[in-house]
Amino acid sequence: MSKTKETTSTEGETEEEYSVEKVLDRRVVKGKVEYFLKWKGYSNDENTWEPEENLDCPDLIAQFEDARKKKEAAAASKRSEDKDQKKRKSSSTPTPTQPKKKVVEEKKAEGFDRNLEPERIIGATDSSGELMFLMKWKGTDDADLVPARIANEKCPQVVIKFYEERLTWHSPSQDEEGSSKPDPE
Repeated sequence: MSKTKETTSTEGETEEEYSVEKVLDRRVVKGKVEYFLKWKGYSNDENTWEPEENLDCPDLIAQFEDARKKKEAAAASKRSEDKDQKKRKSSSTPTPTQPKKKVVEEKKAEGFDRNLEPERIIGATDSSGELMFLMKWKGTDDADLVPARIANEKCPQVVIKFYEERLTWHSPSQDEEGSSKPDPE
């Protein structure tokens, strides 16, 4: 239950022994456990963090760790109880002021379900495994991802225009034209 600290005096080396009154806290710094200690005979202003390997007070450390584990277990139990209460509240029947159907109705309509007229296709992606168009709607700044198969049916002219704008024509280069003519020799 003591910590040894060596100090140097003019006569030579002497040992001073400090006694730990209580372990107050624990932390890990650079992978090493340290304890915050209250020293016997000293004020709280002189409490210090000390590495575990420098300490010789296994009973006080064990007592602190036991109390800490009990506190953590109590906190975990409280969190579990809180979760159970929330589950019970959420699984109970909806109150008349909060029917589940209303939540579904509030979900914003997307794509062609908005009953807006498509203006143009801004881009395309197949990141979802299906070709999707980013569709800009007339009369709004909004855009939605819509499946290409649906856009092909509902607005084929918009789809054609999108592809035409991105179509590039490759004309034969001068080298290719020259190689098709017979060699003058």
